[in-house]
This record gives sequence, C-alpha cells and structure tokens, in this order.
Amino acid sequence: MLPIYLDYNATTPIDPEVAAAMLPYLSDVFGNPSSTHWYGMRAKQSVESARRRVAELLGCSADEIIFTSGGSEANNLAIKGYCLAHRDRGDHLIISAVEHPAVMEVADFLRNQGFRITVLPVDGQGFVSPRDLEAALDAGTLLVSVMHANNEVGTIEPIAELAAIARARQVAFHTDAAQSVGKIGVRVDELKVDLLSLAGHKLYAPKGIGALYIRRGISLQKQIHGAGHERGLRAGTENVLEIVGLGKACEIAARDLVDNQVHMRRMRDRLFSGLAARLAAIQWNGHPELCLPNTLNLSFRHLEANAILSGLHEVAASAGAACHSDAIMISPVLQAMAVPMEWAMGTIRFSVGRMTTAEEIDRAVTAICRVVTALRG
Repeated sequence: MLPIYLDYNATTPIDPEVAAAMLPYLSDVFGNPSSTHWYGMRAKQSVESARRRVAELLGCSADEIIFTSGGSEANNLAIKGYCLAHRDRGDHLIISAVEHPAVMEVADFLRNQGFRITVLPVDGQGFVSPRDLEAALDAGTLLVSVMHANNEVGTIEPIAELAAIARARQVAFHTDAAQSVGKIGVRVDELKVDLLSLAGHKLYAPKGIGALYIRRGISLQKQIHGAGHERGLRAGTENVLEIVGLGKACEIAARDLVDNQVHMRRMRDRLFSGLAARLAAIQWNGHPELCLPNTLNLSFRHLEANAILSGLHEVAASAGAACHSDAIMISPVLQAMAVPMEWAMGTIRFSVGRMTTAEEIDRAVTAICRVVTALRG
C-alpha cells in the first residue's frame, strides 16, 4: 500500500481534468504560438484562453498576466525586475523574515548589487506587523515583498493592509501567493497589490509552469533576453502544453473553491483532533484560524523530526527541522517565530489536499501516534 500523501504544500498531483485538457497538446496542437499559420494561431488561441482563466481567478485583466516557468521565476522577475528597472529612484527593498528562498535569495542577490534590504520580523504566530512596515519605509524604498500565506505554518498575512501602507508612500508591493492560490480567495482587485506570483504545481497543474500578475503601469526589467514573447518581458517560445494545464487548473480552482476549502479544513481538523486526543505535548504552530485551510504545522515536544519521519513509513510529510549528528537545523520560519528549541526540533508539516480522504486521515493518526508513542518510550 502506498504511503498516505500529506505533503500537498510541497506539490500537488495533476488533476485528472487538467491532464485531460493537456492531452491534445502532446500530439495534435503542436504549433508555435508565434507562427502566423493555422497551426500557430490555434496554439496562440489556447495560450490566450489560459491567460484569461488565470486572470479570472485573480480578478485582473488578461493582459496583466505573464506566464513563467514557475513561482521562483515569477518572484525573480517581479523583485529583481522592479528594483533594477527603478534603481534611479531608490535602493531599498523590504521583505519579511518568513519568505520562501525564492524571495530570500533574490534579496541576497540585490544586496550584493548595492541595494539595502530590510527584513521585517514576525510575531509568534508568523504575522508581519503593519507598524513595523510603516517604520521601515523610507525615501529610498522601491518595493515591499511579503508572502500571502506561509508555506510552512499556513499563516495568512494582512496583505491588503500592508499594501495600502506601501501605496500611501508610493511604494510598489509584491506578494508571493504560490501557497494561497487555489486554497483561499486570492484577488488582486481586493488585495490591491502591484505584483503577484503563483506556481502551477501548488494548485494541481504541472510542475514547470507559473504566472506573474503585473498591474498596468508597472514596468520591469526583463530577466530572460531574446525575442518579444510575453509582452517583451519573458523571451522563449511559450510552453503551450503546461500553460493550458495551468489555465484549466485555475478554472477548476475558481469553480470549486468553497467546496475544496470546506473539505480541506475538515480533513486538517480531523487530523489535529485525532492526534490531540491521543497524544500529549503537541503544539500547533501558526494561527489556528487565520491560516490556510489545509495546513497543520505540529511540534512534538522533545522529539526530533527526522526520527519521527524515519519511523513513519505509512505517511508522506515534511520536517520543520533537520537533525544531524552534531546539530539540529531549525527552519528559518520557526526561528523567526521564536518557537523554543524543545518544540521546534520535533516539527512536522502535514498538508492535506482535495484528494485526501477521511479514511486516510484516520490511518495517518494511528500511524503517527504509534511512532510518537514508541519514541517517547
């Protein structure tokens, strides 16, 4: 029997409807979207149809969507592209302490290019304080980048409030929404952000495809040079097969959002209540309400995450700490939240999905309790 998959925040399986929509593009629809003949025009129409579906999910216009190879490229294009295009106006980038490496590493790159980087702290539940953002802004601030929902603990940041603070100072705002799109409502017309990144493989589309929302009037420096694809911002022949998959995934996400939220929250809460009823000394990290409906970040006091996962052959999940012979490496997110070592060292992220069943959750509870009880002796 295959392990129970509880690592949907790492990646999702391709939805059967998405796979079916992609199938003709493996054989019949093979044209280059830049070609002017029938084959090219058919491919171009498919790309633009997918662009409209992404825009409809995000609440923007289709011409504000650029396709990328994934969330990391979208983050690079947004942050490097904006800061490098406007460095004559300033040299300051603000990010949070709980960003994905695809933002942290970009900030490090810009620091080496002479930019000033401010890293905003978070509280014990992972929230960025609007007051801290206000205090960090200065005359040279170009861009603020704060993720919409944290990939490890699921905390949903107050993006609309943060973006309003930046906008009042005429500072652009980017959010990495890779973990939130498809799980909660994500609409740029409500968040009022200038740039937003998403990753296809987090919402049941293939790996290797993503998108960047760029509000009209925002200019970026391109990161990939070549021909004039994607409004001249992203050279390279479009990945028609996966763009179609992303478009279909966004259509499904919009159609089934409420039902999926209810189901995922029910499965996550079933997992937590099952474990809490049978195990002592466990801690939920992050906010229990203002968080993604599918994410459960749990610490098992005085245990090591690697030891738990090593014995947990029946469940696929992610560790929040890497334990080696001479050190225990705690994730930067847990460090930023100041989770005490006795808890942080035994942290596991469980993330459920649309395909998760109650029977799987009950089996997972039994397996987890068995391993934790054995480790506690």
